[in-house]
Amino acid sequence: MKANVGGADKIIRIILGLAIIGVAWFGYHSLWALAGVVVLFTGVFSRCLLYYPFGISSCRKQ
Repeated sequence: MKANVGGADKIIRIILGLAIIGVAWFGYHSLWALAGVVVLFTGVFSRCLLYYPFGISSCRKQ
């Protein structure tokens, strides 16, 4: 699988994922924490499974 998350999209996902995990940590909402982990991993690994079926990519063309 090729990377399809890049640039600002990647930074936003990492920050948003950490924020969701932080809020869930103090509120004890495990489902929100799981959502935060998924968002964080899509940013860290530069791959979003929901982008593939639609052919979306925020990476620069090489």
